[in-house]
Amino acid sequence: MLDYKLLEALAVVVQEGGFDKAARSLNLTQSAVSQRIKQLEEQTGQIVIARTTPPKATPAGQQMIKHYLQVKRLEDDLFDAVIPSDSKEYATLAIGTNRDCLTTWLQTAVQGFLRKKRVVLEFRAADQEQTHQLMKDGEVIGCISVKKQPMQGCLIEPLGQMKYWMVANPEFAKRWFKKGITEDTVHKAPLILFDRRDEMHTKFFDQIIKDLPLNLPVHFVPSTKTYTDFIISGLAYGLLPEQECGPFLSSGELTNLAPDTPVNIDLYWHCWNLRSQLLEDFTRELVLNARSLLLQGHP
Repeated sequence: MLDYKLLEALAVVVQEGGFDKAARSLNLTQSAVSQRIKQLEEQTGQIVIARTTPPKATPAGQQMIKHYLQVKRLEDDLFDAVIPSDSKEYATLAIGTNRDCLTTWLQTAVQGFLRKKRVVLEFRAADQEQTHQLMKDGEVIGCISVKKQPMQGCLIEPLGQMKYWMVANPEFAKRWFKKGITEDTVHKAPLILFDRRDEMHTKFFDQIIKDLPLNLPVHFVPSTKTYTDFIISGLAYGLLPEQECGPFLSSGELTNLAPDTPVNIDLYWHCWNLRSQLLEDFTRELVLNARSLLLQGHP
């Protein structure tokens, strides 16, 4: 039987991003943490962590972390049932999501749950195309994703749809897009993307441009606020969720470059199929509230 202190050390090293931070979190010396990892590898005959910066779990290590977090979730449910509420420690739920959800509707969807439960959330932010990988790696217990197919051992619930518009500052639009969005104008006007893994713009351009130039002028800005500020300031054009850009479109600070060409993104909630009352309660409230806050169907 695995020693869960060893599994805990592995999980914390990966979550904290280093042996020093893990040692502080576990109130151990760095040597003691390293020894626990070594013992786990000797017991299992597997290398469980790559000594990179930051350390990364190997495929075997990822499976062990996933198992540890699932067991810990079940233990937390047990304590929730047998310990008086005013004596309970806060449980932690690690959730994968993209930044647009965080800045628009997600807080509203979960705030009622957080007021009722002694729970803290650890959001892991990634592109909605990438959050599924956090589940596969065992880093989160659930995630918001664009994937329609559930992973083995997981449940899936449709949440709704986020609508994105390609927008720009009116002066920027007048300068670069007098004749609309064409192959020639996108080759010249600076676009903004969150990072190099951001592919949402291709969903937009595929609808209106036959041959998209390969080398677009692009700002990569991995900050939600700065990303929006770039567009409002007239430094670039880019996609924004309707919940965020709506007020700026109404005030005239932004203009919609393609009013007939939204990008609709369907979102799904994925979570481990555990008999965890806390996870079930969180899922129920998240799904119910998300469906009232997001678009449903394909308007």
